[in-house]
Amino acid sequence: MPNIGVFHPQVVHFIIVLGLVGVGARVLSLTGWFPWMRQAAAALLIMAGLAGIVAVQSGTDAHGPVERIPGVRDAVVEHEEAGERARTAFLLIAGIELVALGAARREQLQKVLYGVSALAGLVGAFLVYEAAEHGGDLVYAYAGGPGLRSGDSTDVRRLLVAGLYNQAVKDREAGRSEDAARLIEELSLRMPGDQTVAFLAIESRIKDRADAAGALTELEAMAVPADNPRLAIRKGTLVADALNALGMRDSAVAVLRGLASQFPESRGLQDALKRMEGQ
Repeated sequence: MPNIGVFHPQVVHFIIVLGLVGVGARVLSLTGWFPWMRQAAAALLIMAGLAGIVAVQSGTDAHGPVERIPGVRDAVVEHEEAGERARTAFLLIAGIELVALGAARREQLQKVLYGVSALAGLVGAFLVYEAAEHGGDLVYAYAGGPGLRSGDSTDVRRLLVAGLYNQAVKDREAGRSEDAARLIEELSLRMPGDQTVAFLAIESRIKDRADAAGALTELEAMAVPADNPRLAIRKGTLVADALNALGMRDSAVAVLRGLASQFPESRGLQDALKRMEGQ
């Protein structure tokens, strides 16, 4: 069988949707209000069982690169085991549905089988949720996804950029200014020529290195496109921050007022002006 690990993010959603909708349809079919749901639920749950096989296989094919990330192996194993339990549950449910379809001429037996399928489906729905939760942890808590699907090193670089930025913010909030400055410096080395990163470096110079004068000199030498309000506002607010750090609050307020009159639609600018005036 070909390696289908790259399709894992797409494939897993089939069992989630087919399984949950199928279970819901089976439960509703027991009320007798929607007779057509008997066949619809059967089709959905049988397809969910088949989708579970493909989902587990794609996850098995994909786990290698993620598992090699330091500290991630246990989370990968938990996700795999949860996925296998969900697959097994829906294969069992699909089997019950097939038997029920074969018992079409024995109405009482079919009703009992549909009831058993509904109960098993509720358990299966919980197992699917559990597997999805562990998968979400791999992506959002352990960053196991970037670069896996595409194989593109650019995705991994984006992960590093996000990590450097977010950790720098956390270090600054915790008072670890030197650590924050070092991370922003590394970010600047990784993304030379990026104006957004250049602004982050100047912000770090003001907040982390207490060098507002140097930051102001850099800002004065920095040109921004006249037709780009976002960059103009970003530069202006940094100028105001630098002036305020140098003890020139009135000048900082004047800069923000000028920007506010030029860009009256900017809510962030209005908030910055209020904070500066309230100091």
